Amino acid sequence: QVQLVESGGGLVQAGGSLRLSCAASGRTSSMYTMGWFRQAPGKERDVVAGIGWGSGITSYIDSVKGRFTISRDNTKNTVYLQMNSLKPEDTAVYYCAAGRVGVWALPGTYDYWGQGTQVTVSS
Repeated sequence: QVQLVESGGGLVQAGGSLRLSCAASGRTSSMYTMGWFRQAPGKERDVVAGIGWGSGITSYIDSVKGRFTISRDNTKNTVYLQMNSLKPEDTAVYYCAAGRVGVWALPGTYDYWGQGTQVTVSS
């Protein structure tokens, strides 16, 4: 089992920045792919970014490229999502996920999920 705890959400004005953190504990040796997802009210949970836990290779959806950066610190078992130039449409609950080798954008790749952290961007 892997436990994931997100932090760093909050309220920010459009154009501002936030950094989300996801601390992993437990059987972290089983983690291969890490991802950040988000779910806005009334919408499905969608992928935002992914990173290979060992390789460090990153991937992003088009709408956040150039604004968001996913990174990891293996020594701290922590994944980050730096979010810059935030827009009201980025408002959502953000979830961290850990999973096996697979397609980073597919929810089925991920076996473990955090509880989520709210990000609200005001216009």
